[in-house]
Order: sequence, then C-alpha cells, then structure tokens
Amino acid sequence: MEEIAEVYARSLFEVAKERGLLDAVREQLKVFAEALRQDRELAIFFFSPYFSTEEKVSGLRRAVDGAEPIFMNFLEALLERHRMPAIFRIQTRYEKLWEDENQLLPVQVTSAIELDEATVASIGEQIGRQAGRKVELSSQVDPEILGGIVLRVGNFILDASIRNRLNQLRKQVAQA
Repeated sequence: MEEIAEVYARSLFEVAKERGLLDAVREQLKVFAEALRQDRELAIFFFSPYFSTEEKVSGLRRAVDGAEPIFMNFLEALLERHRMPAIFRIQTRYEKLWEDENQLLPVQVTSAIELDEATVASIGEQIGRQAGRKVELSSQVDPEILGGIVLRVGNFILDASIRNRLNQLRKQVAQA
C-alpha cells in the first residue's frame, strides 16, 4: 500500500510544483489530514464503503471551502478510486518530497531545561552549515533526560544526555 501513497503524493507534488503551488497545497493537505485525524465522524464518512462516491464528493465540496482547484481535484480522484484511507501516508510522503525540494533538514533539540533561543539557533546553524541544508528547527523540554541534550537530525539521533550516560554506565557495571 505504501507504493500507492508514493504514486499519489508524487503526482500531487509534480502538479503543484508545475503550477507554483507547492506551499499552498502542502498546507491544505496538512489541514485536511489533521481534520480527518481530529474528527472521527468525518473520517468514517470519507473512508466508509457504505456511502457512495457521489455522496462523498458532495460532502467534500461542502466541507472544504477555498482550496486550490488542483487539491480539490486530487481529493475527488482519491474518493473516486476509493483511496482516501491512504491520505495520511500521502501527506507524509508529500511532506518528505517538499522537504527534499526545499533542502530542509528537520532538527529537534531536546533538553532537560528550557534553552534560550540564541543557543538553539546556534545549534541549528552549525548543523545546517555541516549538512549544507536549511534547518527546520524545533526544541522541546524533557526533564527525564536529567541534563545535556538529545539531537534528532533527520533520522539520526545523537543522545548526549545524562540519562543516556547513566544507562551506559549501568550496562558496563552489569557486564563487569
């Protein structure tokens, strides 16, 4: 099923890129997928085989207002082909294509205490310089790491937390 999501995401991405609407379609896809995640009845309506395609398309036109025509056509195509349940995976794949197109590298900084913005920005700048990409930076606080930081750069995790060091020390003591 992942292949289907890839094909649909790439198709939407290419059309949006061709028309200069990558960001607008990305935002609309994100909002639509989030609405389905939040509203169980809405998701049931669009995913259910008990409602006809015509009913779903009519409901879609009433529910979604002001969206780009290519995005509406895309959603209607998903409904007609009974592929709406793949919308979440499509959104994930579209997001990855968008990040690659914009040379974005997601970086998440986790610390035990709130770090000031300048420190977080400095970490992001250094990573961006080394990776040669723009960094999409986010930070969060997790007191359970006790101290230090945990960096998630794309799919890579660098755990320089005190909790991690204590766990490693426990393993070494247990092996001795």
